[in-house]
Amino acid sequence: MPPHTHESHPAIIKRLNRARGHLQSVTQMIEEGRPCLDIAQQLHAVEKAIQQAKRTLVQDHIDHCLDAAIGARTEGQQAQIEDFKAIVRYL
Repeated sequence: MPPHTHESHPAIIKRLNRARGHLQSVTQMIEEGRPCLDIAQQLHAVEKAIQQAKRTLVQDHIDHCLDAAIGARTEGQQAQIEDFKAIVRYL
């Protein structure tokens, strides 16, 4: 099976690496006995980075892989697909 890559993959990797750095910081902060508020803020940053990476991956999949899998469609069907793509951005 050939590699499955998209233009967004480098940005996703960058985001995940940033999350990894934040997570390492959280571990170090706990070991150092830092205040819970500081730790919670870093954990929030980890969550947001991972959430955004996931959102980017899913949106990219919908925008590219779904279109390729569906193939030819009527104008009405295309309008429904575009509505679906638009609403998924709110997840």
